[in-house]
Amino acid sequence: MGNRDWLNWRASDLGAAIGQGAIDPVALTQVYLDAIDGHEYRDRIYARVTHDRALAEAGAAAKRAQNGTRRHALDGVPVSWKDLFDSAGVATEAGSALLKGHTPQADARVLANATQAGLVCLGKTHMSELAFSGIGINPVTATPPNVNDPALAPGGSSSGAATSVAFGLAAAAIGSDTGGSVRIPAAWNDIVGFKTTSGRISLDGVQPLCKRFDTIGPLCRSVADAVLLLSALEGKPAADLAGASLRGLRIGVLETEVLTDIRPEPLAAFEEAKARLADAGAELVPVRSAALERASPLAAYLYASEAYGLWADVIEANPDVMFPQILERFRAGAKVSAPTYVASWEKLFAARKEWNDQMGGFDAVICPTAPILPPNVERMLTDDAYYVSENLLALRNTRVGNMMDLPAVSLPTGHKSCGITLMGKPMQEEALARVAVAAEAALS
Repeated sequence: MGNRDWLNWRASDLGAAIGQGAIDPVALTQVYLDAIDGHEYRDRIYARVTHDRALAEAGAAAKRAQNGTRRHALDGVPVSWKDLFDSAGVATEAGSALLKGHTPQADARVLANATQAGLVCLGKTHMSELAFSGIGINPVTATPPNVNDPALAPGGSSSGAATSVAFGLAAAAIGSDTGGSVRIPAAWNDIVGFKTTSGRISLDGVQPLCKRFDTIGPLCRSVADAVLLLSALEGKPAADLAGASLRGLRIGVLETEVLTDIRPEPLAAFEEAKARLADAGAELVPVRSAALERASPLAAYLYASEAYGLWADVIEANPDVMFPQILERFRAGAKVSAPTYVASWEKLFAARKEWNDQMGGFDAVICPTAPILPPNVERMLTDDAYYVSENLLALRNTRVGNMMDLPAVSLPTGHKSCGITLMGKPMQEEALARVAVAAEAALS
């Protein structure tokens, strides 16, 4: 007989209890499946629930736990997967009618790695159409509810991933982040979201948006959970978090456009979070970046052009099935010339080098995860200008991490739907995790 209290446990704690023999993975998985099937928002969060796969994987995990051959600290822990990760024999539609019925024959590399580590696949979660929105609204398939108010947007594009965790329907979730798609829904649903550096984790078998910006990352209840999930996704040892402290660390406080037009609630949460980090011993240093100010406008030439280049043939074969707002964003890419695209990348490479040279002396750089609170879904669907302005503003701060190609983690601040983002150095997720776990302790 399972215990519904498990639905609120951290993934790392569930894994430890399985290792101690205190939790049976089959009972745990059944508790999650029952919770999913009995939940009022089941079909708004999950696109497909993989009951048979989950129970089979849980049974195998239970046998390994019994005979002392567990493969990973999360062996037997149930997680959800954003619906752009290929899963063998189960539809992968990326939140779009364009891919309706698309059923791959093999798992994406990261899903295969996670399965090899013993994680249990609960199913596929809803998302923004083709991952091209930070708001999380999708009238084509489903719009998940925000955990703080079902009338508000959940954040995207990993909307169902975040809400599966926030509503207790997964111990953790795997999403993707091209401009903020892990961190925005994490912030708006008061959980942890960890964006990795581009190229750090394999994208094989992942439906793309912009391959040069696409990254994979976990959404979960703690930094410790995120570190273990990254380990499972990569098939590598987890970062050591023991003894992590903020004392003596230098943290840059970004003061460029990330604070422009910020709403009062996210600003107040950020100011309080800064005070808590300082009280825990961190040295906070205001910093501006001319490189970032030059790089930010380049996003207009880089994102939509690559996205449309990848999807134009599929889109134009059946454009009427798309959410018009998303269709318009893709088609904007057709207006960017090849010389402009190439020149923009060259400028961005130079800006990244300048950023890294300037920020090399900081252990992390921080900013509010989003300058706005989750907008009302109904207004977003009936006011086109409001949709465009809020969508762009939602992603403005998180896009810094993608443009500069940095690992970044969003932490809850204790204020509803307000997160703080810590950005590290390229490919140094382990170092960032140690800063993040210490910051997490200070903020809690």
